[in-house]
Amino acid sequence: MEKTHLDELFNNEDKAREYLLNKCRGGRKPFCPRCREHKLYNLSGERYRCSSCKYTFQDFSCRWINNGGLKMSDWLKLVHLFSGEMTAHGVSNELGISYNAAYKAITAIRYAILSHAIDAAQLLGPETELGEYLKGRKLTGVPKNKYQGTIPVFGIMEKNDWVFIDLMQNINAESVFHFNHNFHLKLVKNGNIIHTDRYQNYDALILCGNESLPMDYIRKYSGITPHIEKSGGEFWKFARERLKKYKGISTQRFPLYLKELEFRFNYRNKDIFELLTDYLCKIVPEV
Repeated sequence: MEKTHLDELFNNEDKAREYLLNKCRGGRKPFCPRCREHKLYNLSGERYRCSSCKYTFQDFSCRWINNGGLKMSDWLKLVHLFSGEMTAHGVSNELGISYNAAYKAITAIRYAILSHAIDAAQLLGPETELGEYLKGRKLTGVPKNKYQGTIPVFGIMEKNDWVFIDLMQNINAESVFHFNHNFHLKLVKNGNIIHTDRYQNYDALILCGNESLPMDYIRKYSGITPHIEKSGGEFWKFARERLKKYKGISTQRFPLYLKELEFRFNYRNKDIFELLTDYLCKIVPEV
């Protein structure tokens, strides 16, 4: 998008709202985000009531952008900064908002990206428990005290300049350690992120461990060079340094970051601003 148009959206709340409303409606009249009914009753406070399911809502209800409590112009500024990989701390300082508000809005963007993945239904299911953060199609922002599920494992596959990061079925963190111990599958640890040597058709398996795993066990395998480190293609060069910057990332939130990396790599030669605003304006899927 041209800089002059961006500046206009950033500095004019009405134009920013109009831009995002058009993204939500796709040129159509307002419709119910629950049942898609077009016959609505206008209520006070810019609200509507559906004639079919009786749901009362506002223009951005049930959409990813309805998280964070930001002005529409601030949302667009935030998406622009996120496109350039600015951190939540940087966004907080740049926009003059709290760190928590910036982090919640960025999390909404990451969820919006993840929800457009081919395996989104799995990623929002019990395998990751990410769906537990969604209540009434809004992000609660309240994580569990401790991740209770089986630690998921992902496969990285790069083909024809595209990368696919798949949630592995029937393979968990314990399986990876079993493959290492019994079949000598090489493991490398960076913080609490573990990746492996090539596995079947995948360049590597990757997971985010926690205290339930014998993380210290991997130290004695330091110095090895798995396939993805030697000839893992362009994606690993792109992702390696970014993964090292993820400090204190939790097992449960790790898929959000992986899918962000997948998205950024696959669209690395494009301006992702408009694509991200499209994603943010989509209706949150029911979990």
